[in-house]
Amino acid sequence: MSTTTPQTIAVLGGTGAEGTGIALRLAKAGHRVLIGSRDVVKARAACERLCTTAPGLRLEPAANREAAAAAQVVVLTVPHAAQLSTLLDVREALSGKILVDATVPLVPPKVARVQLPEGGSAVAAAQKLLGEQVRVVAAFQNVSAHHLHDLDHAVDCDVLVCGDDPAAREVVIGLARDMGLRAWHAGPIANSAAAEALTSVLISLNMRYKVRGAGLRLTGLPQD
Repeated sequence: MSTTTPQTIAVLGGTGAEGTGIALRLAKAGHRVLIGSRDVVKARAACERLCTTAPGLRLEPAANREAAAAAQVVVLTVPHAAQLSTLLDVREALSGKILVDATVPLVPPKVARVQLPEGGSAVAAAQKLLGEQVRVVAAFQNVSAHHLHDLDHAVDCDVLVCGDDPAAREVVIGLARDMGLRAWHAGPIANSAAAEALTSVLISLNMRYKVRGAGLRLTGLPQD
């Protein structure tokens, strides 16, 4: 069960590999998870598929806007090209909430090359767009979707958590721990550029060494 009080969490763009992996882990920890999508039919299919993996999970399909409105914490897992348009669509529903943005600015076909956007990082752009009424936190950029879906094994990757509000970062660290991940305060949202850049580095490593989920481990820090 969860190590924090169970919450209602929306995963927007939750039908993709990363979104369903995060939703699965959060639901397994005891949280109520709303899988949001522009297409509710796809969201319903994703919920049904995940529930066959681990029966009894609290997973519900919803349109992105309705999922964001009903949630206490919102997780964004859409491709970079859809990031800002999705946020504009749900902006009113995000007011006063924590947005966990897992966006990585990958530019196909050269996804193994770091290509950060103008302004420093994709997540910094999200905070600028949404304003101070939304506490944006960057997290989960470096975690392999393949590992998230494998509930029988620990995820061998640490999570860098960046945001300008330390209390919001702490909430996200708690959720990451619920998912079975080690997570760390990694400074203000400007530092999310490092996490976003590392994803392309990890993709390059996966390609070079023919593996599916190269990850990041931090050393020299206190263990729980």
